[in-house]
Amino acid sequence: MPDCLLIQPIHQSGIDLLEQAGLTVQRASAATMDVVTAEIEPCAAAITRNAGLNRAAMEAAQNLKVLGNHGIGVDPVDVGYATEIGLPIIFTPYGNVQSVAEHTVTQMLAVAKRVREADRAVREGNYDYRYARDFRELFGKTLAIIGFGRTGRRTGEIAKAAFNMRVLAYDPYVDSAAVEVLGMKKAEDLDELLGQADVVSLHLQLTPETRALMNAERLGKMKAGAMLVNTARGALVDAEALVDALESGHLSGAAMDVFEKEPLPTDHPYAKTERLVLSPHIAGATEECLERTAMQTAAQVVEVLQGKRPDHLVNPEVWDRRRT
Repeated sequence: MPDCLLIQPIHQSGIDLLEQAGLTVQRASAATMDVVTAEIEPCAAAITRNAGLNRAAMEAAQNLKVLGNHGIGVDPVDVGYATEIGLPIIFTPYGNVQSVAEHTVTQMLAVAKRVREADRAVREGNYDYRYARDFRELFGKTLAIIGFGRTGRRTGEIAKAAFNMRVLAYDPYVDSAAVEVLGMKKAEDLDELLGQADVVSLHLQLTPETRALMNAERLGKMKAGAMLVNTARGALVDAEALVDALESGHLSGAAMDVFEKEPLPTDHPYAKTERLVLSPHIAGATEECLERTAMQTAAQVVEVLQGKRPDHLVNPEVWDRRRT
């Protein structure tokens, strides 16, 4: 079978699966679209992560039969053009759910317990920091899940089971019965929900409608002293507005695992803001998650090349007119 281009690294288990199916796996010299455009032409398959794949690269990829998207979010991929040219895109909607949900709860705890500040205090010999009286429990608090997909749902389940949190979910596309069966409640009005929640956790895809969803107005409607956690997409949050909300004291803290531009520039306002916990897009980077996602991605890529319809297509409408 022909070549598969890895635009970004994946777990070795996925590479082994590709090679066992007879593919020659090659690694892109860099994950930039200009380099990928220059190197993708002979490949029948490509696998990308957060680098995506743009139109120019697809135009150069005359032999490309399938694009594997390692993960859930596909906003860096030009899905519209791929659909136009009959290029199937597979993705892995279940691969990182548990890892991202765990990281979301970790970030909640890091803010509530001031883990970042406490670590710095110990390193500086400041044991009086323990008297700061700025630490909180999560037990019994109200958690707002914005976007009640697989990861949002799992985050709510963990928070409810571990901390007896009251979980309210906002998602216009989810029926209230699907929320209530889990012992949670659906909120119909986002702005009203923001005023009730002690913790707001974002679990949305990035779309024109959700970009900067958490702007100055909505951050201002959050309950005073609440915290915001984002493990979904960086552009869901207006960065300048979040910094203002933290520095004014309106929010007690926030945590961001994702950023509109990655890597986050070292001079970005986030990097200089207190009460903001940052992590370099690692929510889905556990060993278990990377292995699971790589295997699911590779298996579906192989299926498409073998003429078998995979379980998870981003653009299922292309299947009957796909490139062959």
